[in-house]
Amino acid sequence: MTTDFTVAILGPGGIGGLLGALLSRAGHRVVCLAGEETVGVLRDSGIQVRSGLYGDFHVSVEADTVLREPVDACLVAVKHTSLDAALERIPAEALGDALLVPFLNGVEHPAVLRDHHRPEFVAPGVIRVESTRVAPGVIEHGSPFAEIDLSGDHVPRERLEGLARVLGEAGPTTRVLEDESGALWAKLAFLAPLALLTTRYGLPLGEVRTGHREELIALVEEAAAVSRACGGPADPGQALGRYDTFPGATKSSMQRDAESGRPLELEAIGGALLRAAERHGIAVPVTARLVAELRAAGH
Repeated sequence: MTTDFTVAILGPGGIGGLLGALLSRAGHRVVCLAGEETVGVLRDSGIQVRSGLYGDFHVSVEADTVLREPVDACLVAVKHTSLDAALERIPAEALGDALLVPFLNGVEHPAVLRDHHRPEFVAPGVIRVESTRVAPGVIEHGSPFAEIDLSGDHVPRERLEGLARVLGEAGPTTRVLEDESGALWAKLAFLAPLALLTTRYGLPLGEVRTGHREELIALVEEAAAVSRACGGPADPGQALGRYDTFPGATKSSMQRDAESGRPLELEAIGGALLRAAERHGIAVPVTARLVAELRAAGH
């Protein structure tokens, strides 16, 4: 078992809080970075997790508003809309040679992080999980799985594999992928149709599948074409099959943000898809219309 690992969690929300709690329970030092109110709660009460997969448990963690010393890894679990402000909590000089691992939606954030930290230490991650912060320091993990893909075209392989062992021993099924672009596009091409349609119509996936099936098919095909051009996977049939297995009440995180009046990751998801399509000369009329309609609605 890997020991003596220090991990900073930038954004201890649904994902960051779950990973921080699992890592702390596994015996690692965890420092959560957040605003003063959340820091106060975490210092006093730690993190409480409710999970069908990992059980209900409580752990103590360290917490601060800014990173003050080097760590082995910093997991970035904020939304893209708050990334610039969040980066002020991890000064480049404090990161040292830490692996900087963003779990953000989209494909454009690695470039932002490589402007902030040494490029060979930026290791984009993809996580598949349903986990929600219901209150500061209180996490509900609802999915019967938690799966992580780590990548980083220029990151030393042994660093990626070391972090994968740490995460895997703590709980999530973790693997290292060779192709960073492929890993990021695999997620975006699947996420974008779900996010755009559920948010545009304010409907759960089940009603989108039946009431807006033609748009769903068109979006999946457009996203697959762009993904293929960018070196990612492209199997529209497989994507549709996955959507059809999801519970009908499924909502996207973008839809939940819209319902709660929070800023949307529209540019990181829909905007990134449009920009990539334009670079490769690919027509994506349905995606363009939905993004335009969401922008016009003030998102």
